[in-house]
Amino acid sequence: MGYRIVIADPLSEAGLEPLRRDPEVEIIDVSHEDDPDALVRALRDADALIVRSRTKVTRDLLDLAPRLKVVGRAGVGVDNIDVDAATERGVLVLNAPNGNTIAAAEHAFALLLALARRIPEAHASVKAGRWERQRFIGFELMGKTLGVVGLGRIGSEVAKRARAFGMEVLGYDPYLPESRARSLGIEPVSLEELFRRADIITLHTPLTEETRNLIRRETLALMKDGVILVNAARGGLIDEDALVEAVRSGKVAGVALDVFAEEPPKNAELLALERAVFTPHLGASTVEAQENVARDTSIAILEALRDRPVRTAVNLPEAPSPEAAELLRLGERLGTFAMDVLDGPPVAVDVTFHGEISEAEREFLVRAVLKGVLARQLDVRVNLVNARTLARQRGLEVQETWTSTSTGFPFLVQVRLRGERGSAVQVSGTIVEGLGPRIVEVEGFPVDVPPEGTIVFAHHVDRPGVIGRVGMIFGEKGINIATMIVGRREIGGEAVMLLAVDHTPDEDTLAKLLDIEALRSVKLVRLG
Repeated sequence: MGYRIVIADPLSEAGLEPLRRDPEVEIIDVSHEDDPDALVRALRDADALIVRSRTKVTRDLLDLAPRLKVVGRAGVGVDNIDVDAATERGVLVLNAPNGNTIAAAEHAFALLLALARRIPEAHASVKAGRWERQRFIGFELMGKTLGVVGLGRIGSEVAKRARAFGMEVLGYDPYLPESRARSLGIEPVSLEELFRRADIITLHTPLTEETRNLIRRETLALMKDGVILVNAARGGLIDEDALVEAVRSGKVAGVALDVFAEEPPKNAELLALERAVFTPHLGASTVEAQENVARDTSIAILEALRDRPVRTAVNLPEAPSPEAAELLRLGERLGTFAMDVLDGPPVAVDVTFHGEISEAEREFLVRAVLKGVLARQLDVRVNLVNARTLARQRGLEVQETWTSTSTGFPFLVQVRLRGERGSAVQVSGTIVEGLGPRIVEVEGFPVDVPPEGTIVFAHHVDRPGVIGRVGMIFGEKGINIATMIVGRREIGGEAVMLLAVDHTPDEDTLAKLLDIEALRSVKLVRLG
């Protein structure tokens, strides 16, 4: 059986060696074709497609490839691939997230060194025929405090290099256990403390709703005067207008950027800044990184075509049956619920199965739970294929238990998520015929709510008037309560409240809820 693999973008020849030496592979390389229809023709009989960032894998393009089984992205980001369209068609999408880790970390550090020693300015001066030694006085890294925001693969590598330079390293990652950070020689701190203490701040976090404009006027105000900023992670993490103001005022003494909110950047005021170093998104642009990502992608493509497990898959085909799809949704949303309610980063997840559930379904559910727990933490797409690997990389202990003990349901999935400082959350769910997935227990309290939409979860004391006051606050804010469920064990004792709301409440609304004396805690759960 042969495989036709189309290469749409230029790739490292050395990295393609696994494909070239495989006797079952036919390579169709259209990466240097001037004819735009060459790719279309090649895809008609293609089993796999490999791209970098140039080729846009759209829904329409996928429609032209009826045999396509796999799309491989030789790199990390899959923004140029319509992953949803691929998933609908049963096309696996995979990437190569590890191949450029060292290149990206070294580039971030190179930017910092270039800024510290004013190398670009000094180079331009010498090229212009000047010899201005006194003009380009820099600063040493030794003894400085580096704040690393995001301690994933790249952030951790940057931290290692900083320690080798004699720097004190602070780290912020809300999803990484403190023990793991300390094992890397990093002092774990809150984001606010990092902003206040760091001489230099480097960003290595994904771009999400929570991290967009992470560096803005309010957070810049927390920082030391003369702070240095480096961003080689994602454009959009920094409010560029606020950054311009901060550099001009002297609040920020220097900035080094490899990524921009818009690429190529068109912010003239930003580009005109002095004490700034800019590069055109070169984080992965090394010979070694390009070879690594091409090789990793080639190997993963072959594994996928031969129906072997692929660790770097970023999607999966639709579940094979309605029942399996519901199991996936139940497990993922139990994990998400527990993650949103837990205080602090998770260190362990225990999944207990009760009743009639097969071994295959149990494995399916464990991976779905891990996907729910991890999805908001990481800058890579989490799915059933890579959930266990990512959990292991994050130091998350996973335990699973099956018991035939009756619970009143044909089967029950109980998820207990444990945090670093003894915090824990327990939530259970099942599938009810005709209703689908349901959350039926939280923290030992019986409830009954579908795991969907936005839910406000509160611990409270069962007292008269509490529900009315909660409803009044939401009414004043114009937020409709679609469903309210209260779970309690005894009159006047501890209780929980779950409110499904039509609109996400803001921080002010949640703060007003906490002003109610009987409410012990309030958490916002987003289940999609």
